Amino acid sequence: MKRVAILGATRGMGRALARRFVERGDFVAVLGRGADEVRRSVADLEARGVPGTRVAGFTCDLELPETFKPALEAAEQRLDGLDTVVVTAGAFATQEQLERDPALAARVLTVDFANTVLFCEEAKKKLLQRGGGTLCVFSSVAGDRGRSPVVLYGAAKAGLSAYLEGLDHKHRKDGLVTVCVKPGFVRTAMTEGLPTPPFAGDPEAVAGVVLEGLDAGTPVVYAPPVWRAVMTAIKAMPRFVMRRVKF
Repeated sequence: MKRVAILGATRGMGRALARRFVERGDFVAVLGRGADEVRRSVADLEARGVPGTRVAGFTCDLELPETFKPALEAAEQRLDGLDTVVVTAGAFATQEQLERDPALAARVLTVDFANTVLFCEEAKKKLLQRGGGTLCVFSSVAGDRGRSPVVLYGAAKAGLSAYLEGLDHKHRKDGLVTVCVKPGFVRTAMTEGLPTPPFAGDPEAVAGVVLEGLDAGTPVVYAPPVWRAVMTAIKAMPRFVMRRVKF
């Protein structure tokens, strides 16, 4: 039985993953930025969980680093421990939107890289103090290779993936298992209205893949799994080809 705090559990992939946890009897703390959304998510998970499952909810905003430590401490106290922290929260905008709006670009870059890293640093300290645990963080296939449709978003995710790899190299010997999840396109509210590419996934299916990788301590999880092969091929393409393609 795991004791899990999930930042981003109020929607999309985070909600789907939280449901998977409670349905098998894990304790879950929902961390989200809207108090009403957190309460609704807690009620949903309580209704879905097996008897004896403990669910709690606390506000935590990825744009407000001062909320990170209090939320993690509250989750640890309410669940009588904490051995797993999952981060699915993040921000997204298209390359065109980011180029038109410097303030939006600054927000996405800050949330998806700097503030996510700061949250992970708090989670890392908390888990190491308890002798170790699992830190599972959603990055993106967009960070695997510089590509013209996702220059800025991809840069933020590339930085996040590099951070998570370094963390795994440094602390796995100390008992901290770092799992970097690299989803491809997933049908969520974040991607609503965007053209759906091949190999698109649904939150429930992605959650199953992620849970399996998390339990196994797999350092890098592609979800859906086909994206591992897709990105291997893309990373092998020479630059003169990448300049001409539109994906």
